[in-house]
Amino acid sequence: MADTQEALVDAVKALAAAIAPQKQTRDLLPAESPAKAYVFDLESGALRTVEKVAAPDIDLLLGINRTKAALLENSRRFADGFSANNALLWGARGMGKSTLVKAIHNLIVAEKGGNAPCLVEIHREDIAALPQLLNVLRSNNQQFVIYCDDLSFSRPDRDFKALKSVLEGGLEGRPENVIFYATSNRRHLLPRAMADQESATGIHPNEAMDETIALSDRFGLWLGFHAADQSDYLSMIEGYMKHFDLTPDYDWKPEALEWAKTRGNRSGRTCWQYVSNLAGKLGRKIRF
Repeated sequence: MADTQEALVDAVKALAAAIAPQKQTRDLLPAESPAKAYVFDLESGALRTVEKVAAPDIDLLLGINRTKAALLENSRRFADGFSANNALLWGARGMGKSTLVKAIHNLIVAEKGGNAPCLVEIHREDIAALPQLLNVLRSNNQQFVIYCDDLSFSRPDRDFKALKSVLEGGLEGRPENVIFYATSNRRHLLPRAMADQESATGIHPNEAMDETIALSDRFGLWLGFHAADQSDYLSMIEGYMKHFDLTPDYDWKPEALEWAKTRGNRSGRTCWQYVSNLAGKLGRKIRF
């Protein structure tokens, strides 16, 4: 008898966990909110309003001209009500993948005002709640770009199924007012444990990770980001210096190259960190 009761309790708990995301997303979107950016908070079951999306002017994002143009064109098509693709931004860390998504959103809001799509950020840990989030957004008359930074999977069985719902939409199809942008350091969205195993054992993803690769194939737009060469790295820094009117009275380039060497990479993030340090030395405070 005790075993039966324990089994029943476990079943009820499992059912509650399964339906929790549906209950939490019931009243998700703030009524009559003029905001154009939100963060999805699964715990509270709401979209938290973001008054200002922190990102530099898109013209300051140098060294990624082709990818920048491709994502901007895709985003403008969606904002104009035309067909557009889900996009996977993958590649070198610190090269502006997430920054580009936010900068393009700011630009389109500046261009279209209240008619611009809303940007909704969802954390990778909450990907399993995507179907419920889609159901809420589907019935809204606004457009939405759902955005996930550093997408990877700790629970592949649940997360794969949820992500397929936004990429392909199942029987109902993907909502026409929603597209999905994701960033990842890994081209094929490998689960972290599988990526570590591949690195350690040399297993080729085509042999052991077909399902994961097939999932990344469902993104219509793949945009690769690669480490900056020295010329691009220095150009990025010069762009920031000009924008913030930073004029050191010495040759800053050797210092900037040494800064990158100590961090082991030349990237947009490294550029910003160097420029922030330079501004502090010059008695300035800079921010976007």
